[in-house]
Amino acid sequence: MTTVIPSFAHTGLAPALLTALTAQGITEPFPIQSATLPDSLAGRDVLGRGRTGSGKTLAFGLPLLSRTAGRKARPGRPLALVLVPTRELAQQVTTALSPYARAVGLRCATVVGGLSLQRQADALRAGAEVVVATPGRLHDLINRGDARLDQVEITVLDEADQMADMGFLPQVTKLLEQVAPQGQRMLFSATLDGGVDRLVRRFLSNPVTHSVDPGTATVTAMTHHVLHVDAVDKPDALTRIAAREGRTILFMGTKHRADRLARQLLSKGVRAAALHGGKSQPQRTRILEQFRNGQVTALVATDVAARGIHVDGLDMVVNVDPPTEAKDYLHRGGRTARAGESGSVVTLVLPEQRRDVSRLMATAGIRPESVQVRPGDEALARVTGAREPSGVPVIIAAPPAPAGRGRTAGGSVADGAARPAHRASGRSRRPRRPRIA
Repeated sequence: MTTVIPSFAHTGLAPALLTALTAQGITEPFPIQSATLPDSLAGRDVLGRGRTGSGKTLAFGLPLLSRTAGRKARPGRPLALVLVPTRELAQQVTTALSPYARAVGLRCATVVGGLSLQRQADALRAGAEVVVATPGRLHDLINRGDARLDQVEITVLDEADQMADMGFLPQVTKLLEQVAPQGQRMLFSATLDGGVDRLVRRFLSNPVTHSVDPGTATVTAMTHHVLHVDAVDKPDALTRIAAREGRTILFMGTKHRADRLARQLLSKGVRAAALHGGKSQPQRTRILEQFRNGQVTALVATDVAARGIHVDGLDMVVNVDPPTEAKDYLHRGGRTARAGESGSVVTLVLPEQRRDVSRLMATAGIRPESVQVRPGDEALARVTGAREPSGVPVIIAAPPAPAGRGRTAGGSVADGAARPAHRASGRSRRPRRPRIA
């Protein structure tokens, strides 16, 4: 049985990291951190199973930084690597680790598609010790000769099950074949299906397994609701839910449906934006920031973007299109009730979807509260906070598109707050703000 630590002070972390944790207001480890840190700091391979939002980033990030501190990377030869499935998650991990990396004098580089390849190559050549990357872009840089992984002593696979779902395992396998063979590997995943178990068997050496949450775990602070609605009532009910007070994520099955719903919500006076893989990375980053600061209140997202969304205080996720698999339901729901906060997951179900959704809930181990609703019902307002939208169309200007590329329809966001549509007409375009590197 492995040791579980009561506080960060008992871990043996670098003193500068303990000081940085205190400065960030973090005093006690989450369960996944308390369980894994003794083994990861000792250099053992770790297999962590836990729900997203359970504190995994610091669980692997703190030992990675502590064990790398004091070393300097040669140009293009990083010492530590974190592989993640999406651009948003890569940026989230980098943001979370940056204050701690600075505290121990380590340089981080983020390597993702959709942004300047040359800038990322320059960051690697400048000698970044820690690289947070999506598999495809890292392969590109290696093939160009901008990076080599033979000095990587610590490798982390975060959200390994989604990398499997997105078809990245062949690329991940090739990357793991290039890191230092005797190095430390840490793999974090909600489930071990989809080929993740094969990665574990091949690349992790006698791993210590910590399952703080079972693969289908939900937190007690999260409530689940199934709203049975007729097809004729669904659009109106959905608009009222999106107009609720606070921020809401609405999940759709395809990017085209997400764009269409965002346009419909804007026309009804709801400050909406769509987030999916069809957006450029600068657009996606800007849209998420607008959602965080409240200029966008209804974010219409697809599963591709699901795991990279981390917004503090988000209290409701709505499945407009019910997911087809239990783990997709859990990953969508993982955007709310993060790190002990409360939240609700609401799924809209048409009559013909009832049987499939009932089966999905049973697989996920969830017993939702079910109720039949119509627009204007007390039950709809009670469960979701639904309210009548203003009905005054709003336009949220799109961020500048890269040269030669058109804008993506539906719910794009720029630096300004939403404004009524009738005030937008005839207005000359504002000059671009200068970019800050």
